[in-house]
Amino acid sequence: MANVAFLGLGVMGYPMARHLASKGHTVTVYNRTFAKAEKWVSEHGGKAAKTPREAATGQDFVFACVGNDDDLRSVVLGADGALAGMTKGTVFVDNTTASAEVARELYAAAKEKGVSFIDAPVSGGQAGAENGVLTVMCGGDEDAFARAEPVIMSFARACKRLGPSGAGQLTKMVNQICIAGVVQGLAEGVHFAKKAGLDVEAVIETISKGAAQSWQMENRYKTMNAGKFDFGFAVDWMRKDLAICLEEARSNGANLPLTALVDQFYAEVQKMGGRRWDTSSLLARLER
Repeated sequence: MANVAFLGLGVMGYPMARHLASKGHTVTVYNRTFAKAEKWVSEHGGKAAKTPREAATGQDFVFACVGNDDDLRSVVLGADGALAGMTKGTVFVDNTTASAEVARELYAAAKEKGVSFIDAPVSGGQAGAENGVLTVMCGGDEDAFARAEPVIMSFARACKRLGPSGAGQLTKMVNQICIAGVVQGLAEGVHFAKKAGLDVEAVIETISKGAAQSWQMENRYKTMNAGKFDFGFAVDWMRKDLAICLEEARSNGANLPLTALVDQFYAEVQKMGGRRWDTSSLLARLER
């Protein structure tokens, strides 16, 4: 069992920290809104800290799950950042979906202090976090990953090191690129079935047993068909992720025409008032 800090108690971080505590780790939490950290402690024990530095002091591992690159820098760097409180040998595990660039930047800053940094974005959404079955994609040094993996598995069903610093974030980009195309395809399929006068339930029940099957189909088609879009990852966050993918593609020369197109479709959903709708709301764009 380890002494662990968790920075960021959003829809993902709150249950992830809970799973760490439930597995017997001693957990100190930090959240920008301190009342939320106090609420977490009232439910799960441990301690609430008022700054990332305070939370990170004396810990074996420090986890973070925040919004974006700038949020991540704000909890890691500076006089009140986590690095200021970490000592040699501590491992920082970043579960934020961020850029590979910031991962490498913070890896270098950590290394100067004798601290390890692992970029470890997750897939599985809020349900995966709640149920402790996230997939975790990691980049960083092998020895640091070997130490962190058993702790990460407190909230994961799969965890793999994909390469050096940044590789976890690059792998998450691949994940989001694939999801974008699949969700658009499913939205068009459901839309077409409706226009053709087919029984959508019967159609999906049939084709889901074949090559068209996907996680999105299994978990989202019913809510999509019902016109309900509040069951998962928000459009605003997906656009943030796709922007990271497209920026990286401009840097490495990858050609992502479908990703760029679906990103624009999500922009249209935002204009429809769907900023907080889940990603399956691409169907609402087709049916407006």
